[in-house]
Amino acid sequence: MTQTVTSPRPPRPGAAAAPGTAGPAASDLGRLLASCVDRPGIVSAITAFLHDRGANITQYDQETTDPVGGRFFQRLVFHLPGLRERLPQLEREFGETVAPRFGMTWRMRDVDALPRVALFVSRYDHCLLDLLWRWRRGEFPIDIVQVVSNHPDLAEAVAGFGVPYAHIPVTRATKPEAEQAQLDLLRDRVDLVVLARYMQILSGDLLDRIGVPVINIHHSFLPAFAGASPYDRARERGVKLIGATAHYATEDLDEGPIIEQDVIRVSHRHNAADLVRLGADIERTVLARAVRWHCEDRVMVNGRTTIVF
Repeated sequence: MTQTVTSPRPPRPGAAAAPGTAGPAASDLGRLLASCVDRPGIVSAITAFLHDRGANITQYDQETTDPVGGRFFQRLVFHLPGLRERLPQLEREFGETVAPRFGMTWRMRDVDALPRVALFVSRYDHCLLDLLWRWRRGEFPIDIVQVVSNHPDLAEAVAGFGVPYAHIPVTRATKPEAEQAQLDLLRDRVDLVVLARYMQILSGDLLDRIGVPVINIHHSFLPAFAGASPYDRARERGVKLIGATAHYATEDLDEGPIIEQDVIRVSHRHNAADLVRLGADIERTVLARAVRWHCEDRVMVNGRTTIVF
């Protein structure tokens, strides 16, 4: 059974205006991400294409895994008056002229088109509330459109942010039905799913069918202290560093391409509760960075690893 709770969405800095009202002017900024086998002429072809159409490049980053036969990665920001109206034609022409010459994997988008994000959570609230708070303050270039949980516990906390909260219980027996309900809820509504301490393993079928990237966060003790009470067992072993890892979710549990990690030193003076608190702080900041970088098109996947500009 799915239960959805919605409250009025409070205004946020930089949020889109309601229909019929004046909103912020378009920035006319676009982003182009491209990757292909490295060879001479790639940068020249891309920049000439944009120059010929009156675009001004404002940021440019590139990386190659090997100058001879390696893979080339590029993130480029450009300004083009009237971009929103011109973008479909720009994409079509780039896909017909530049991309085929180099066998590129690429995407181009309007910076003002905010990615739509769904947050999945169970009972731990620290990552969820941190993302919602940053979003409400206008710190993230995203629009959070849905919270999904397998427990009802955080519905009241989420209500103040004006985001729909869907309670979809999950048991071993009902997992296929629950995942179908999640897919039905999110279909054509989101561009990214963030597992903000969602204590359920997503099936390979759901990951294949959801059609958008999924970012996960977990403590850094894996694989040594997997399962329940990892902080208690880590303290018993006298760990000196704790941290967190944010990565793209794949069917191989906790083995997807890593986006961001961080650590903090601890000592024998810290008890298990201290480690949990410090671990939550690290999880919040690491996940926030990963979400921001993904939604600013700074992360490009290269096999089992990532290029982060």
